[in-house]
Amino acid sequence: MSLTWDDTPSATLPTPTPAAPTPTPRTDATSTYNNLAARAHMATGILAREFAADYAVDAKSGFDNAKPADMTADTAHMDQRFNRVRAEDKRVINAKTDVNQLVPFKYKWAWDKYLAGCANHWMPQEVNMNRDIATWKDPNGLTDDERLLIKRNLGFFVTADSLAANNIVLGTYRHITAPECRQYLLRQAFEEAIHTHAYQYIAESLGLDEAEIFNAYNEVKCIRDKDRFLIPFIDTLSDPNFKTGTFENDQKLLKSLIVFSCIMEGLFFYVGFVQILALGRQNKMTGAAEQYQYILRDESMHCNFGIDLVNTIKLENPQLWTNEFKKEIEALMREGVQLEYAYAEDTMPRGVLGLNAPMFKEYLRFIANRRAQQVGLDVLYPGATNPFPWMSELIDLKKEKNFFETRVTEYQTGGALNWE
Repeated sequence: MSLTWDDTPSATLPTPTPAAPTPTPRTDATSTYNNLAARAHMATGILAREFAADYAVDAKSGFDNAKPADMTADTAHMDQRFNRVRAEDKRVINAKTDVNQLVPFKYKWAWDKYLAGCANHWMPQEVNMNRDIATWKDPNGLTDDERLLIKRNLGFFVTADSLAANNIVLGTYRHITAPECRQYLLRQAFEEAIHTHAYQYIAESLGLDEAEIFNAYNEVKCIRDKDRFLIPFIDTLSDPNFKTGTFENDQKLLKSLIVFSCIMEGLFFYVGFVQILALGRQNKMTGAAEQYQYILRDESMHCNFGIDLVNTIKLENPQLWTNEFKKEIEALMREGVQLEYAYAEDTMPRGVLGLNAPMFKEYLRFIANRRAQQVGLDVLYPGATNPFPWMSELIDLKKEKNFFETRVTEYQTGGALNWE
């Protein structure tokens, strides 16, 4: 399986038709202004921002003083928005088409990924943790280094997926104007919530100090450094004043998408995946390892979607992909490799599970090369190889392969629930 990654939304609120002028002059300008400002406020939500701003401007200038020529232009603009959507008019960013109309499809690859994500649905409670609990409680079940590795791992992941979800729902979603891509982003955000749930479920099952685990991104330097690298890119897109449509801001959006698809979900997660899945390969912490397998499968699709999204934006906006911009992306990828390698050194200061930090340096360089090539850059580390070929098999996981063998028997599907 090949690993690749894939608002200024338009609204369709109608421009109100002004009442016919009457000979009686307006005597309460403040009342009219407040009325129109209230209407602007009622145009709630990000999808109405553009039109709400128009209402406010009309209110300040005196709506009933608008010239007939202005109204004619507004009507023509609205007529264009009321037209039926044509697939050829859609764009991933800065589209003028109605974002609420899913069809006709233009980006079928995004819809197919949405369907695949739904087909892969799983929940943490479906995985039996009894063996993991027994192993954790047994003084001889795990070494001190293995216990540190697990706690550090959970310490990063419990908040990493929350950051990824925040980036989607507070930032990226607003600026993507292709409904098919938005549909997958909603599914992806839900999967990030499931992943956070899984890490909490593991921590709770093992009886760990959840306050310590969840606050690790403030207390553990190697985790804090990775998150501090990511947060500025979230802040850019979630800024309510940020709006695409200019060369500078479109590049900022593209950069953020590359950071989250290629570096966060395509690089920062992989040391942790290898560590926990290596435990599972040695028949240790098998419940946690099974959940990480499902998460790895989900994240590989997130990575695929993000890279497809990036490449589509590049195709539709080739002016954004400048030599200077490519150098910025290469520098960010190199920084990401350094941060993740520091995390590997901290989580396993000595060799454990047949793994050691130098092996991860090679692995991270190998992955960085893959990500760079997938978005159209040259390899960053010539000659890097993959020391963990077994990871490729796990990415191709089919949930049905062993799911029902380890499923918690008390789990109830919706059809089995007692609603009385």
